[in-house]
Amino acid sequence: MRALAFVGASALILAGCSGNPEPVVSTSATSAPVPSITAPDVETSPQGGDVDVTAASYIVTAPSDSVDVYDEVDGTVTQTVAAEDVLTAPGQTPLTFLVKELRDDWAEVYLPIRPNGSTGWIPLADEQLTATSYRLEISLTDFTLSLFQGNDEVFTTDVGVGRDDRPTPGGVYYIRELLQPPNPEGVYGPFAYGLSGYSPVLDEFNGGEAIIGIHGTNEPEKLGSYVSSGCIRMANDAITELVTEFGIPLGTPVYISDQAADLTAA
Repeated sequence: MRALAFVGASALILAGCSGNPEPVVSTSATSAPVPSITAPDVETSPQGGDVDVTAASYIVTAPSDSVDVYDEVDGTVTQTVAAEDVLTAPGQTPLTFLVKELRDDWAEVYLPIRPNGSTGWIPLADEQLTATSYRLEISLTDFTLSLFQGNDEVFTTDVGVGRDDRPTPGGVYYIRELLQPPNPEGVYGPFAYGLSGYSPVLDEFNGGEAIIGIHGTNEPEKLGSYVSSGCIRMANDAITELVTEFGIPLGTPVYISDQAADLTAA
C-alpha cells in the first residue's frame, strides 16, 4: 500500500510518524449529507469554456480503478491514471476528477499527477458525472481557509501553510481522498484531506510522494504562520466540523492563492 506522504510535516513527523491513516469510506459527490446536485445530461451541460468557480463544479467518478486520458476529444491516449498510483487506499476510495470543461460526451479534467495543473480529456460514456456547489478557497497571505456554497461563505478558519523553502503551491486543485489518521491527537489530527497537487520543491516526503494535504495539527499555536512543509494545517475541531458537518465530497475544487483576486486565474 502506498504510504501517506503529506508534506505538511515538521522534523518531528520525519522521526516519529509511523503507520498509515485509515481511509474514511465516504464522500462520493452524491453521498449524504452532502448537499450535492446531480449534473444534467452531458448533452445539456455547458459546452466549452472553463466552469465558473461561483457555480456548481462538475466531478467525474470513475467506474473502475483506472482511466485512459486523451490529449483531446476523440484524440490519442497519452496516459492511464490508476487508483493504485494516486490513492492511499485505492480499494476503498473512488478515483475522482474535477472537471475543467465539458464538451459533448467528453470532459477535460484536472489530473492528480505531476506537474501541478495537468489536465486531460476522458470520455464520459462510462463515467459518473455529478456536481457540487462547494469549493474551498485558501489564502496563503491571510492564512485562511474558507468554504463556499455557491456565493455564500459558510465556514472559515485560520490555517498554517508552507514555509518559504517548502512553499504551499498556488493553483487549482481538488480533494482526491479523505483519510482518518490512527491517532486523532497526533501530527495530522483527526482527519486529513489529500489534494491533487504536489510539493513544488520536494520529490518525496517521509518515504512517499510529496502530496499536498489539508489536515489537523497537534500544534494549534502555530496556525496563522508559515510553518509546514507545504500542507495546510488547521485546528482539529475545525477540520472535524468540515468533515462531519459539511461532508464535502471528493472532487471538490480547492483554490490556493497568494491573493484572493488570483483564485480564478489559474
